[in-house]
Order: sequence, then structure tokens, then C-alpha cells
Amino acid sequence: MTTATPNEVLLIAPVMENLQARLEATFVVHRLYEQADPVAFLAVKGETFRAVITRGDIGVTTPVLEQLPQLGLIAVFGVGTDAIDLNYTRQRDIAVTITSGALTEDVADMALGLLLATARQLCFNDRFVRDGHWLQKAPGLSVQVSGKRLGIFGMGNIGRAIAQRAAGFNMRIQYASHRQDTTLPYAYYPDLLALARESDFLVIAISGGKDSAGLVDKTVFDALPAHALVINIARGSIVNEKDLIAALQNGDIAGAGLDVYAQEPQVPAELIAMDNVVLQPHIASATQETRQKMSDIVFTNVEAFFNQAPLPHAIE
Repeated sequence: MTTATPNEVLLIAPVMENLQARLEATFVVHRLYEQADPVAFLAVKGETFRAVITRGDIGVTTPVLEQLPQLGLIAVFGVGTDAIDLNYTRQRDIAVTITSGALTEDVADMALGLLLATARQLCFNDRFVRDGHWLQKAPGLSVQVSGKRLGIFGMGNIGRAIAQRAAGFNMRIQYASHRQDTTLPYAYYPDLLALARESDFLVIAISGGKDSAGLVDKTVFDALPAHALVINIARGSIVNEKDLIAALQNGDIAGAGLDVYAQEPQVPAELIAMDNVVLQPHIASATQETRQKMSDIVFTNVEAFFNQAPLPHAIE
């Protein structure tokens, strides 16, 4: 009796420990990031891999894909595909799966958290107390959130979840997106500039991609009221960071709450120095519950692939 050869998978970057353990219990896992010479390793082993696992922020480069002639699946831990050449994967009929749906609630929570923290100056006032300033003077005034005009750029699953939460604050919700959804009770604006002009708070929730780079730039910041706040929980590349810094320095907008940046983990010193900017280290989805859901989705897709079953989270 012959024994079936275990399926071998290539792990591009570290993922959750419990996911790695689960993968190792079922497949033969090779860690590319631990190889002293990845190119030499793939020259020897590349043709044995039919599945690759990576993270959304890391992706997988085309030169690596070119060394994997039998590859049929890229399972992404995350929803970002900016670091994968999807035109190339389509040409080679390589399926790409993401952890769609798992992140929605946490990312929407973070958007509201950043909005509240920025408007109410929560981080600044935390330091105000810790540094003993309250003993010497009264704190300044912040900005009310309830009842304000909330502009959401991108009304996908995350945008809808943000709107649902904002409704609890009696906010006037409006949006700009690729297309209007007439089933939604929110005001629709045909373009971002029109939305910006009528927003007290602008939340960026549009899905990323190469075509979205720099969409939020000086023209948008100029269109926003001077008291407006900008919240970004989508992709750092969507915002022209230099224009954002200039708008904050010039008082064209009043503040920003950011979980994502153009060159992570490098955050511009100008943003770090500003008291009216709340910064997070790209952790909108970083809860125990969501990371477990993401791990389950990745494993399910890899298992389905090797069982020749439909992939439940494949992108087109």
C-alpha cells in the first residue's frame, strides 16, 4: 500500500500561532520568511507548492509566484490584495481568497472609536491628566459628535456598519460610493468633493486598490469645512499624506484619526507631533474574536482547495 504524499504549503509571512499550528497538523508547512536564501529555496522546492498563505499587508511578489509553477491558490489572511498582482494571478488561473466579512464589525467599531477620540480629544486629555496639567488649569473644550453630518466615502459592508453605529448618535449620514444604493435611507452624493463640502466628519471606508491611490488629496481637504475631521480606517495609500499634513498644519481641517498610513510602519513625524491627530498602529481588526474568524477562514479555504471543493471566499 502506498502512502499519499502530504500536501505542501508555503507560508510567506507569520500568521496567528493557532492557525500555523492547525496548518502544520494537516499539511507540510514551509516558512519562506525563515529561509536564508529564499530564491535558492524556491529554485529547489518551488514546483512542489500548490498553495500559498500570506497576509494582506505582505502579499506575494510576482517574482516569487514565477517560481511556483504548480500554484493554484493564494490564501490571504486579511482583505487587502494591493500587494498581489491580480492580473498576473488571473492569467495563470491562480485563485485568491481573502477573509471577507470577518473584519467588518471591528473596523466599524474602530472608525467610531477614532471619531470619538479625535472629536472629544480623548488621547490629549488622557495625557493632560497623567502629566498633572489638570492640577494647574481647566481642560479645553472639544467638539460634539451627536447630531453632526457624517460623510462616508465607500458604502460597502464596512461603510454600512459605520452608518449603523453613527445612527445611534443621531448623525445625519450621507455617502459617496461607486454606485448609489436606493435601498439605503442615506443621502447620496455623486462625487467625493460634493460629499466633503457637506460633511463635518469624513470617514474613509472605500476598498483599496491601485486605482484608489491618492483619491483623498488637497482638493478634498480644501472642500471640507475648516472644522471637519478626517478618519481613515481603509488604506493608507488612499490619502495623499503630504496633502493631509499640509491641511492640518494650515488649519484647512481640524483634525484626523488614522489607523493606516502610506508607508507602514513608518508614520510621518509631523503627524506624530500633532495633538489634534489620533494615531493607531493598523489594528482595526486586531481583536481575539476577529483574528480567530480570519484564521478559520484561511484554513477553510486551503482545505477546500486541496479537497477540490468550491472556495468559499475567492475573489473574482
